[in-house]
Amino acid sequence: MEESTTIQEIIQRLDKLTPVQQKQILNSVLSFLGEPIRGVSGKELFEFAAGLFPPEDIEEIKRAIEEDCGQIDESEW
Repeated sequence: MEESTTIQEIIQRLDKLTPVQQKQILNSVLSFLGEPIRGVSGKELFEFAAGLFPPEDIEEIKRAIEEDCGQIDESEW
């Protein structure tokens, strides 16, 4: 019976954590169990990173990628 109470208490407290903290706890549990830790989805990463840069910087980065990616400067190496 005590085991069930412990699990219920953990669940109640998890609900008070932020999503990032909950993910950290999940990764710890997976690590304890020897299971692989899942990475962050592209959507989650974008949502995180989108708030870090001003929109003008994002546009500049997009332009640079569109203009320069895929081009090889053979004299560079």
